[in-house]
Amino acid sequence: MTASHEQAQSPFNPDIHRVGRVLCFAAHPDDIDFGAAGTIAAWTAAGVQVSYCIMTDGDAGGFDPAHRADIIAMRDAEQRRAAELVGVTDIHYLHQRDGYLEASHEVMKGVVRLIREIRPDVVLAMHPERNWERIQKSHPDHLAVGEAVTRAVYPAVENPFAYPELAEAGLEAYKLPWLWLYAGPGERENHFVDVTGQVEAKLAAIHVHVSQHPDVEAMEATVRQGMHLNAGRAGFPEGRSAEAFHVVAINGPGTIAGF
Repeated sequence: MTASHEQAQSPFNPDIHRVGRVLCFAAHPDDIDFGAAGTIAAWTAAGVQVSYCIMTDGDAGGFDPAHRADIIAMRDAEQRRAAELVGVTDIHYLHQRDGYLEASHEVMKGVVRLIREIRPDVVLAMHPERNWERIQKSHPDHLAVGEAVTRAVYPAVENPFAYPELAEAGLEAYKLPWLWLYAGPGERENHFVDVTGQVEAKLAAIHVHVSQHPDVEAMEATVRQGMHLNAGRAGFPEGRSAEAFHVVAINGPGTIAGF
């Protein structure tokens, strides 16, 4: 299902580190599908339980002025159909305003709450660092997702005294093993997943988001090219496709406890 290239220096070894539950964070409906739908399709096919958390309702998206009143419901329906295509049915929203997302304590508390509820092996989130080579990957809401999630996973998720009302509600502190970040700078990416067998599922999921694609052919060509380039960077055989991540070990055998 996955592969890591020695030169990439990924701390995650799929032959050793098992994944049973994954919680994915994104800013808008469709972000996860562009960034990780192939990997998610492979996970769910292998029996991994995957949940989504979309931080905004995507209310500033789309291109048709006539659909402004319906855009939130439209994008939610698109996301749910797209998720089903890659085996995901558990979707959560933080209902933040599209274009106004910040790494606030309100957002961080929502992240901590959900991680403590689901207790995943992997949290997947957008990268907090800007990609200057392709700035479209670094929408301010994307960066805010990465910053909020990164702040939340350490130390708040594992600190029993952070957001004490969560512990009082029965959501005990939890030590997250892995943080996987997507849509970040290429120089940060250290882990590549071979998704050759999931390319069509990923593209089908992306195609569902019809409200967001004014040029479908160009979108698909760009996605395919990006996956081929990732496979080349990973050293995979010619003709393969891959998704790229910056994997960070949060808690493991060598972790020193402390806040």
